[in-house]
Amino acid sequence: MVEFGICGACAHQRLIRNGRGSTFSMCGRSRTDDRFPRYPRMPVGSCPGFERRAEDAQAAEGPRD
Repeated sequence: MVEFGICGACAHQRLIRNGRGSTFSMCGRSRTDDRFPRYPRMPVGSCPGFERRAEDAQAAEGPRD
């Protein structure tokens, strides 16, 4: 299993699988902003474009009563 660093929790990450079974982490921000590489080197430790996925943010908050 590949560790994607913070990309694994980012709303902009897209997992790309090729026909040979490899998985790549693509940065969705790269489509509109040249500062972000399309396929960043893993693992990524920090990123100015990081935005936590909605479901990950809810899980981090814990259950609601």
